[in-house]
Amino acid sequence: MPAKRKAMRQIKEILRLKFEAGLSHERIAAACGVSKGAVTKYVQRAIEVGVSWPLPAHLDDGALEALLFAHTPAPARGYAAPDFAHIHQELKRRGVTLQLLWEEYVAAHPQGAYRYSQFCWHYGRFRERLKRSMRQVHRAGDKLFIDYSGDTVAIIDAASGAIRFAEIFVAALGASSYVYAEATWTQQLPDWIGSHIRTFEHLQGVPALLVPDNLKSAIKRACRFEPEANSTYADMARHYGTAILPARPFRPRDKAPVEASVLLAQRWILARLRNRVFFSLAELNAAISALLIDLNHRPFKKLDGCRASALASIDRPAMMALPQARYEFAEWKSATVNIDYHVDIGGHYYSVPHNLVRQKIEVRFTATSVECFFKGKRVAAHARSDSRGRHTTIAEHMPESHRRHQQWTPGRLLNWALSIGPGTRSVVQWQLDNRPHPEQGYRACLGLLNLARHFGEARLEAACCRALAIGSPTRKRIKSILEAKLDQHPELFPAATPPDGAAAAVKVSHVNVRGPEYFRSTPTDPGESEACLSNPPSIH
Repeated sequence: MPAKRKAMRQIKEILRLKFEAGLSHERIAAACGVSKGAVTKYVQRAIEVGVSWPLPAHLDDGALEALLFAHTPAPARGYAAPDFAHIHQELKRRGVTLQLLWEEYVAAHPQGAYRYSQFCWHYGRFRERLKRSMRQVHRAGDKLFIDYSGDTVAIIDAASGAIRFAEIFVAALGASSYVYAEATWTQQLPDWIGSHIRTFEHLQGVPALLVPDNLKSAIKRACRFEPEANSTYADMARHYGTAILPARPFRPRDKAPVEASVLLAQRWILARLRNRVFFSLAELNAAISALLIDLNHRPFKKLDGCRASALASIDRPAMMALPQARYEFAEWKSATVNIDYHVDIGGHYYSVPHNLVRQKIEVRFTATSVECFFKGKRVAAHARSDSRGRHTTIAEHMPESHRRHQQWTPGRLLNWALSIGPGTRSVVQWQLDNRPHPEQGYRACLGLLNLARHFGEARLEAACCRALAIGSPTRKRIKSILEAKLDQHPELFPAATPPDGAAAAVKVSHVNVRGPEYFRSTPTDPGESEACLSNPPSIH
């Protein structure tokens, strides 16, 4: 009895603080040592029975208790009973409120409608009789809850007899409680992303939020306040225009609908398949798909319709449309740009702008493309290549000097040389033919181009002819001829026109050039040999 008197004094204090002091429910709960819900319950009940503050003098504790906690009578005759099951479903639609539904109820029953407070009270009593999972308010098309079942299904390889276990992916919409499930080989990122894509396509729409568990494949860093999603998972969400809001760590109630759906999948799908033997993943998914149809068409116990009808009428109209293109699975990698302004992806090297050397960039790569990002901005895009050890280079990414060097080809070098003269062309051809590596020939030819800038094309052509005449068409020899101005003294080296396309020195007649015949012939006159040794030809 003293405890009851204490409770009534507490209720009176709650009513005083509410109606006289005007405090909020939260502050009243803190002052009186009760929950905020209890404060709301007492205040709402007092409003319903017409109790205000100050209390009438005749209203003692017993009378107040009887007034507040009397058994609620059944709806009086003459009042139209609202369809609270329909109201409960309608509240899940975006923008729909109890005030709006009450106004529609009054318009339909103008002579026998409850007042708004009684309407809300009766709806609250109806909602309390529902299951806990159904009592949560989920807006239409708002959240998709995602998890793995935890139970696996054995699949036998028909060829080898080896047993492999498949994971069961489960997703549930918050408003309609519609369930989707499928089997995948693993919980790894490719399977995780693929299951999401197939879920969206099955639902024919995309919800506003994805609420996954803190799976390692999905969430890089689990945190109650600032969770960080995997880059590929976040990229997939951007493609579909949705967002990721992981459940708090160790808070299964954050994803209660999918927890309930996991139990449904275990009881209504996996339990029914426990005695069946499967030989492929496709066979298992076909069996799951057939049982999903039965599960989603089972009527609700306390609400009208079923999960499939709720999806069609509530969730699907509110969900976003699917994008035109299906998401292509992409991986992300952080890379440091090498000194040659390339990054390594799968053993192949892709170029980026040369000013990013030594910078950290993000690389997104799919089966067909490679994209490079620096500070969120795309700086390079390439077609994916499987050639290991090779390079894919865009000319615009190269420094100006490297770009000019790359533009020189054998054909272009020969055309440039021919524009100067046949002697220069013969020297260029000799350089290309007599170097161990083509790059060495390119460098030597570019060296000749540099000589043309310093000494002029006419002098270079004359020097090349002189170098061919003495059988030494190297850049070093040509440069020495130009520096000594020997190309300007034709009397020292009689002009000779090299044959087109000559790859060797031109054959010329000169007093200082003996030729191979000199060493093959045997002098018939001993005196002639002595004369030749005693009087060698003079060098001009």
